[in-house]
Parts: sequence; structure tokens; C-alpha cells
Amino acid sequence: MSKLVTIYGGSGFVGRYIARRMAKEGWRVRVAVRRPNEAIFVKTYGVVGQVEPVLCNIRDDASVASVMQGADAVVNCVGVLAENGKNTFDAVQSEGAERIARIAQERGIDRMVHVSAIGADTQSESDYARTKGEGEAAVLKYQPNAMILRPSIVFGPEDEFFNRFAGMAGMSPVLPVVGANTKFQPVYVDDVAEAAVQGVLGEAQGVFELGGPVTMSFRELMGLMLEVIRRRRLVLNIPFFAAKIMAFSFDVLEAATLGLVKNPTVTRDQLKNLRNDNVVSEDAQGLDALGIAPTAMASVLPEYLWRFRPAGQYSEIKESAKNLRSN
Repeated sequence: MSKLVTIYGGSGFVGRYIARRMAKEGWRVRVAVRRPNEAIFVKTYGVVGQVEPVLCNIRDDASVASVMQGADAVVNCVGVLAENGKNTFDAVQSEGAERIARIAQERGIDRMVHVSAIGADTQSESDYARTKGEGEAAVLKYQPNAMILRPSIVFGPEDEFFNRFAGMAGMSPVLPVVGANTKFQPVYVDDVAEAAVQGVLGEAQGVFELGGPVTMSFRELMGLMLEVIRRRRLVLNIPFFAAKIMAFSFDVLEAATLGLVKNPTVTRDQLKNLRNDNVVSEDAQGLDALGIAPTAMASVLPEYLWRFRPAGQYSEIKESAKNLRSN
């Protein structure tokens, strides 16, 4: 019988790509998620019965253990960018990661891949980065041979970065950003998945920081995105002091309404992360150590951001028509 991998958060942005690649490797894939009825699409990644979504709550030992039954390897892709109810940074990224690693050890599983983030640091002032660091430490405590992946901003068709700002650019002549000079090294989602597969197969272990072939500032990334969607917009940098006041106001409003009104901008915790560059460290192992050639943004962004162009899928046809008329 083919081997089985349980992927916690396997229907999420990064998880679904890992699930698809593991199915192609011939493994059975168990996709552990909170809402399996919304993850039915993962079944198409393999033959009938090869990829199955199952119910799991990583805040509960019994739930985590039940979906790990019979697994040969586990992957943890669960993370949150902002806290929501019981899904706090501590509960998900620190305690949740520890729970998965501990139960895997109890089950005799010694292959684990944990998706963290660049900037993970147990001493960080940011709760996001702190709990990412605590999650890594817990994983290595119970799974010393685990692979830990620390990607920079991850881009791809379902990303919440370029899609979000491209949508904003379609509605406003001004594109406000915080930390315009902060550096990022965006990495393609399928490159992250390819790295994870090596960990599941036992071909690599240790900590890897994953970044793409270029490093750009937040402002430069917005310029590239605007070029792809063929729109001219003013990229306006919001000073940190002003952004802090704005974030505080919205965070208080969200708390006062018990989450009914969500912070539409950035949270105070996210501001702390935006003060620091999000790039691969000079002495870190990266994609090159895994033999993976990083995918360039320019070759991927047009494939999914075209829908934000003024004429959508017809933009190139219109541009060609203009050239014909001018000739």
C-alpha cells in the first residue's frame, strides 16, 4: 500500500500545492482542515480516494491524533496572519505546532515538515513572529529531524498579497502602503511545495529560508504589480506613526464589536513586522541547497493578475488593435 501523509491546513494557500505534489509522488494524502466541506476541491489532485479532506481542530489533542492515524509523515501548514476568536497566535502557531510534533513523536512518526516564516523569533516584539519562533522550537524538541521552511512573502494565483493590492488599485487612484522601503524576497508557492516534498520524502532536513531570485522594496513590488495590471496609481507611503494610530483605532473597534467589524488595514502586530526586512539571511540554507531554481515573479504574475487590468482578458487584444490603427 502507498504511504500516507497528513497535511494540516492542506487546503490553504501553501498546503494545497504540497498536497498536489504529494499526490503526484504516489502518496495517499489526508488533508486535515476545520471545514472539510469547503476543501472538496483537493480530491481532484489524485485518483479516486487518493486525496481526502478530513475534519480536524489543531487546538485539540484527540482531533489531531485521529487524523494522524496510520500516517508515515506529517506536514503543518497552519498559521494565521491575524487573530480571530479562539484562533490566537499562541493557540495556532505555538501550541498547535507543538501538539502536532508531540503526537507525531508518540505515534513513532519521524518525518515532519513545518511551514514557518522568515523573521520567526522567540524574542520578537511581534506576537506573530514570536509564536512562529516558539512553534519552531517545539517542533525541533519533538522532531529533531524535521524540515522547517521559512518563506518570505509567498506569491501565486491564490495569494493574499498581490491579489489584495491589485484589487485596491482597481478602485482607487492612490495605493497606500506602510513600510514602503521594507525589503521582501517573494517566493513562488510551488517552489515552497517542492521544498516541502523533499522533507516528506526524507531527502532533506533542517531549517531553510526560502526566497525568490530578486529582492525588492514594498514600493517596488507595488510598481511591478501595477505594471502587470496596466494601471497608473500613486503609491503613497503611510508613515509608521500615522499607521500606528490607525491600526490602534481599528483594533479597538474590532475588539469592541467582538470581531463583527474587522480591521481593514493593518494590525498593530503587523506593523511591528513591517519595520523589518523580510529577506533570506546571508548564512541561511535556501532553495539552492535543495537544488530548486527559484521562479521569477515576472513569469507568474501575469498569469493570474490579468483579471485586474482595465479590459481584463481582452487587454492584449485591445493593445494589438491600437497598434494596427496607428500603422
